Amino acid sequence: MKYTSNILDKIERIAEEAGYVIRYERGNFQSGYCILQAKRVIVLNKFFQTEGRINTLIDLMPQLDINFDALTHESQKMYEEVMAAEAAK
Repeated sequence: MKYTSNILDKIERIAEEAGYVIRYERGNFQSGYCILQAKRVIVLNKFFQTEGRINTLIDLMPQLDINFDALTHESQKMYEEVMAAEAAK
């Protein structure tokens, strides 16, 4: 998978369609992110470059409550690619 801003947008769209809000903030994140499950907010380290943001979101995907059927067709395809890449690790 290439690390482009277009890919980042597609991965962010998956989380947004699942009802999560993604925020880029400054903070002391040991893992580079924080999930506020009750509010469905994902907070990522704002100092990450595109590759770091993509890798962090890919690592988070299995932990998120995502209804596959509620995603658009394009997001479903991207979600399957992300999950396949995560399973291959």
